[in-house]
Amino acid sequence: MTAIAVCISPAAVAQSLNSGTATTLRDVYEAAWVRQPDARAATARRQAAEAGREAAQRLTAEPGALEVQTKAGRSAAGGREYEAALAFPLWRPDERSRAFSLADARLEAVDLRTRAARLDLAGAVRNAWWALQRAEVEVMAARDRLKSAQQLAADVARRVRAGDLARADQHQAESAVAQAEAAVAEAESARASAAGAVRAIALVAPASGAFSISEPMPPTTEAVGEHPAVAEALNRALVARRTMELTATQRRANPELTLGASRETGGAGESSVRSLIVGIRIPFGGGPRHAARFAGAQAEALEAEAVAEVARARVAIEAVSARARLQALEVQLQAAERRARLAAETRGFYDKSFRVGESDLPTRLRVELEAAEAQRALAKTRIEVAAAVSQLRQALGLLPQ
Repeated sequence: MTAIAVCISPAAVAQSLNSGTATTLRDVYEAAWVRQPDARAATARRQAAEAGREAAQRLTAEPGALEVQTKAGRSAAGGREYEAALAFPLWRPDERSRAFSLADARLEAVDLRTRAARLDLAGAVRNAWWALQRAEVEVMAARDRLKSAQQLAADVARRVRAGDLARADQHQAESAVAQAEAAVAEAESARASAAGAVRAIALVAPASGAFSISEPMPPTTEAVGEHPAVAEALNRALVARRTMELTATQRRANPELTLGASRETGGAGESSVRSLIVGIRIPFGGGPRHAARFAGAQAEALEAEAVAEVARARVAIEAVSARARLQALEVQLQAAERRARLAAETRGFYDKSFRVGESDLPTRLRVELEAAEAQRALAKTRIEVAAAVSQLRQALGLLPQ
């Protein structure tokens, strides 16, 4: 019985997304990301955040306004008065610096949101991809078992014709072939379903029979603060906090500076009079409306900070759990390799003894089944170890490689 491989060959890696198929986890991930709404909206979000930052850099809180008016009948002789003025909303104390800080945080949030979205997608892709790899293992194991059963049935048929075995033995061997054929069909059906799940995410077909090379082992130190989910949660808390600080400065509407000129014309023979207009408009306090806005902003800040703390703790726990699972699977892999080696050697012993008539067919079938199951368990454990490495990278916030 041939061992089941878990790495793709260089020839298989040569296939690309241009052919409409994916041969690696990274292929599937990249194909899926370019179709994500977050990927397509990232540029527009950045432009909106940059526009908010530019608004905080203005000399005035809002764009100025032009006011022009004329007044007729100012004197008995029928004079007129013309007035033009510019009104400039002014920044409140500390408002401009806090608006600028908030704009910076929102600009940073665009990149952090994209990073978090990429990691969320990576988790979905990894789950679908390794489910497909498990299905591939089952197909290859079933086919391997079928091949061995067919070889054994052919050997039994030859010995039945020679009179060394009874026809009942041939029936047992052929029954084992039928059972293996059914197992192949069932495994292929499960693989088709798993491949459909991958294709639904990335809209590309995974290459048939392709096994992904394991992702590189992540570093031993868990940088929890750099995890995209934690970084995004911390940024949301920062945005909420700076929003609250900005709201605290907005107790009243913005004061306005008015600069203008007026010209009054008299009747016949009278000269016109020009004058300069300088004024300041100071609104009263916001009262209960501002208090309600500030309380709402404060509640949002407290909630976002609590969410960030929970996210930090959750990520740390997931990283420790994923690393422990990987270590346990590595021990399990060593045991599976030893079992498969012993089962293969035992199969070789009984194969020789069966050929010379020293062991019966039921024993030979039992040993064959044990060897097949040992190889299947080994291949599954190798996939589980590779999947555990991938899951550890996911827990640490690392994208597929």
